[in-house]
Amino acid sequence: MDTKILLKEIGARISAKRREKGVTQEQLAEIMDVSIQMISNLEGGKKAIRPENLLKLCSALDVSTDYILRGARAEYESFEFMKKYSRLTHTQQELLEKIVDSWQE
Repeated sequence: MDTKILLKEIGARISAKRREKGVTQEQLAEIMDVSIQMISNLEGGKKAIRPENLLKLCSALDVSTDYILRGARAEYESFEFMKKYSRLTHTQQELLEKIVDSWQE
């Protein structure tokens, strides 16, 4: 795979997860003890992430390295989703299934 494309995809996942968690670039930089510019470069796909920073990032965003690097969900993430799903009412489960089905079309 082209390195530029890979870095862009990694950056997009970092940005999406950061936004999902409600964290600003500045806050993430502070948590990771890195510069805001580094976070911006990572999210823009301009720079690769060093292993020690990848571990800090994953800890800060509560996400697996596998997800950041490849977009794959870890088993524990799927397990957590299934626990949440099992607590839904039957009607809520049916609605969620319809939503997922509509995205697959």
